[in-house]
Amino acid sequence: MRHRRLILSAVPLTLAAVVLAGCAVDAAIGSSGSTTSESSTQAAAVVDSDLTADAVLAANEDASVVRDDEWSAADAEAITLSGSTASTSADGVAVDGSTVTITTAGVYTLSGSLAGSVVVDAADDALVVLILDDAQIDNPDGAAIDVVTADDVVISLADGSDNAVSDAASYDDTADANAAIYADADLTITGTGSLEVTGNGNDGITSTDDLAVLSGTITVDAADDGLRGKDSLVIEGGTVEVTAAGDALKSDQDEDTTRGYIVIEGGDLTLTAGDDGLTAATDVVITGGTLDVTAGGGARATVGADASPKGIVAGVALIVEGGEVSVDAADDAVHSDGSIGIGGGTLTVTAGDDGLHAEQALEIRDGSVTVAQSNEGLEGVDIALSGGDISVTAADDGVNASGNATTTTDGGGGMGGGMQDTGETLVISGGTLVVDAGGDGLDSNGSLTVSGGDITVLGPTNDGNGALDSNGGITVTGGSLVAIGSSGMAESPGEESTQPWVGATVSGQAGDVIEVQDADGTVIGTITATKQYASIVFSSAEVVDGGEYSVVVNGTVAATATEGTALAGGIRGGGQGGGPGGGRQP
Repeated sequence: MRHRRLILSAVPLTLAAVVLAGCAVDAAIGSSGSTTSESSTQAAAVVDSDLTADAVLAANEDASVVRDDEWSAADAEAITLSGSTASTSADGVAVDGSTVTITTAGVYTLSGSLAGSVVVDAADDALVVLILDDAQIDNPDGAAIDVVTADDVVISLADGSDNAVSDAASYDDTADANAAIYADADLTITGTGSLEVTGNGNDGITSTDDLAVLSGTITVDAADDGLRGKDSLVIEGGTVEVTAAGDALKSDQDEDTTRGYIVIEGGDLTLTAGDDGLTAATDVVITGGTLDVTAGGGARATVGADASPKGIVAGVALIVEGGEVSVDAADDAVHSDGSIGIGGGTLTVTAGDDGLHAEQALEIRDGSVTVAQSNEGLEGVDIALSGGDISVTAADDGVNASGNATTTTDGGGGMGGGMQDTGETLVISGGTLVVDAGGDGLDSNGSLTVSGGDITVLGPTNDGNGALDSNGGITVTGGSLVAIGSSGMAESPGEESTQPWVGATVSGQAGDVIEVQDADGTVIGTITATKQYASIVFSSAEVVDGGEYSVVVNGTVAATATEGTALAGGIRGGGQGGGPGGGRQP
């Protein structure tokens, strides 16, 4: 009766090796290339073109899910719960005081109230279906439902029914079962009724194998983790509300690289966690549904020095390709120890630390991504933005390609690195990007390449940072770029840029309308300042090589500039430009 869940495709991929070892794969990255400098401490990870749901799921072991058409409620045998005991005529059920033990494969309907436990101890190839029809099971001494042995177990919530389970207030460290619903087997939850789970002593619902939620209205309040599927946790539908002192959703198989993952395909999820909202030893894949995640009390919460509550956490790959996801986290909102791939959906995050943080590649191909509050907005070793609608608000760096260097020599934040080129890449080839940063707007400890897209940078007000900052140089070959910020560390595009650009030192205040006009007075670029500024860099297809331009602030000419003349900024960002501020020197 074991049913394997259909995988979206069968694309071969050894993703863990790619993202953790930083192996290069075929991917276009712009004219400047993506090479590691001699000072780099590791091989630069070229953005993996297979950071998709299809590829990640194909690399994993299939999850076991029992579908509704694999069993029939017409075959059900009744078990009536009556306070401290129960009654039934089913041959495969034994009642011993307040313990109901099911030893035979089959379908069973449970109704009534029991101050005790329901135990499944069947053959290891058995499919056991428990239909909860207005059932309440409260066990003060252990798990309410305890699956000791079976192949697959289904908990089906009868139409219109209200069901509830709760467990002991605490567990001994040696206890085999330590959740209100505990299954040492694959567990599927389905149906159209409701289920309220109170995990007083530890977890709410735990499976040591695969845990799947297909439908139903499920409310979990847990002393530790809410829903835990050790091998995998799959949610396809239903309404799930979890309040957990630990993690809300968890898959923690760390001995098999093809397991330990979470997949969200649908449903309406509200998750409130004392620690992480969703955490997986390997992958998190979101292709649908609505998720509202609060971790550690949210971005404005104060947590202990040893606490780091994150919204969504993956050990290898974190993929979002659909759904509406909202995250409010005390630490990082979206975090992967490997890579992140965003290919669709709507993602809105508020973070006490980073908005989206990848230890390796961070790729946004499509969808809507809003970082409403963060310390650093988007952070990864290799960042590729090729599509979508992206808005980033950050107290420090807006988009930060860093992580190859092991030490910080410039006193700044981020993942390390000084003024040397350490091989990171920030590549923007499409989409719409708006950055409002208190630190550097676009920052790469390696190279920064713009070949497409519509980019607006509202940079810092202090001279210790710049709207544009790179250690390996800035190359602009296409797209539209307008960046305003302070002037002390202002950096311009380098000599390898094939699309003309213009830069000027010009100052003003929030609310100013800044226009770039050509020699004929035609406006070719405009931006409205949201804070104090002292410089501007503008590049688009309308800028002419060697042309003369005016920067007009609120209708008055504030500065004139010749195309390709570098800003007189600080010493950072010489890179490909070969001098202070980069770019072609006058």
